[in-house]
Amino acid sequence: MNATYFPSEDYYDYIVVGGGTAGCPLAATLSQSYRVLVLERGGVPYGNQNLMNQEGFLTTLTEVDTFDSPAQSFTSEDGVLNARGRVLGGSSAINAGFYSRADPEFYESSGVNWDLSLVNQSYEWVERGVVFRPELKNWQSAVRDALLEAGIDPYHGFTLDHLVGTKIGGSTFDSSGKRHSAADLLNYGKPANIKVALYASVERVLLASSSSNVLSRQSAIGVVYRDETGRYHHAMVKEKGEVLLCAGAIGSPQLLLLSGIGPRPYLSSWGIPVVYHHPYVGQFVYDNPRNGISILPPIPLEYSLIQVAGITEMGAYVEAASNVIPFTTPSRSAFIRPPSSPLLLTVATIMEKIVGPISTGSLRLASTDVRVNPIVRFNYFSNPIDLERCVNGTRKIGDILRSRSMDDFKFNEWFGGRNFRFVGPSLPVDQSNYEQMADFCRRT
Repeated sequence: MNATYFPSEDYYDYIVVGGGTAGCPLAATLSQSYRVLVLERGGVPYGNQNLMNQEGFLTTLTEVDTFDSPAQSFTSEDGVLNARGRVLGGSSAINAGFYSRADPEFYESSGVNWDLSLVNQSYEWVERGVVFRPELKNWQSAVRDALLEAGIDPYHGFTLDHLVGTKIGGSTFDSSGKRHSAADLLNYGKPANIKVALYASVERVLLASSSSNVLSRQSAIGVVYRDETGRYHHAMVKEKGEVLLCAGAIGSPQLLLLSGIGPRPYLSSWGIPVVYHHPYVGQFVYDNPRNGISILPPIPLEYSLIQVAGITEMGAYVEAASNVIPFTTPSRSAFIRPPSSPLLLTVATIMEKIVGPISTGSLRLASTDVRVNPIVRFNYFSNPIDLERCVNGTRKIGDILRSRSMDDFKFNEWFGGRNFRFVGPSLPVDQSNYEQMADFCRRT
């Protein structure tokens, strides 16, 4: 329901802040036994054609506004455009829909004692609701063959497991191209126990000490949120209840800082009363850099988001997509009359991402208004290992472009040769030159 219909004060066993990839499945599970409130700052994805169909993927990321669009775009201090989900389902409602289970090494190195049989049951629970086997058409099939030619083997076929080699992964788009997101997992919830408030913007977590002793430990007793009309609501937890921050890698630390949890000198500089001094809130923020090339193919291609993945031993993943984008002529041209309807171009992309990354950055407030994106610096490639992994990954893209499987995507040149037509930067000609490849990684 819209948050305007919620009471100005109410009590719950669990308050989940953020109805995204973490919040929705967590709330559905807890609702089996407890009274749960989910607070989501956006609306519902259902009924939004661009969100719900893969063809609308790029439009969703480009048609953005300050406060309401399902994608909230921002540019990091590194100068890189980025996006956050602002809709029920979170970023799973705006992403490219690739699904994979985690690398087993993640569990081993996490320092957490995981119950792996429970982990596997959780995977199956999610997969039953939102994961499908994609059907490969011409571009994805060619990339799969090219990955194998480039030595990213063995071939695993379709698998949801993380395995070194080439595989077809899961997709959250079904066979008709319709998106399924974390919001669908709310269907597993117990309706009598779960409430979902939309357009509910949580402003801060309320904390109080559990006894009259001022030095005793503070704990969360509830949250303050605003609805669309600007009216304040208090959601409070019952005894032994908890507030669970599921607002994402950017929203959760931002909310901690606004609630007075963070580095004391920094919070004081903003005039935020310090509830709990924690020097690391807003530190060690990192984001996977993505680099790649795009080409104009001479043949028509299907519309595809990420379906095939090449997982290398050297810390790089290779993926591909094919999108239809509108081509716009220069607005004032003496020679070209603008077409009455936009020309649509198919662009095929091969990209690589690195494992990790190791480079970390930081997040700081731009405003005490929770709706304003914090200032984030990811410090991409500040660690030389990340840069080396990117160079290795982009060299793999070079190997792929030289494979026989890519020949069909070249144009005939005037004097008999065949070449790709690149949209944007192409790889350096001398891919053995580390400095040039590193420069390409940083520039793109």
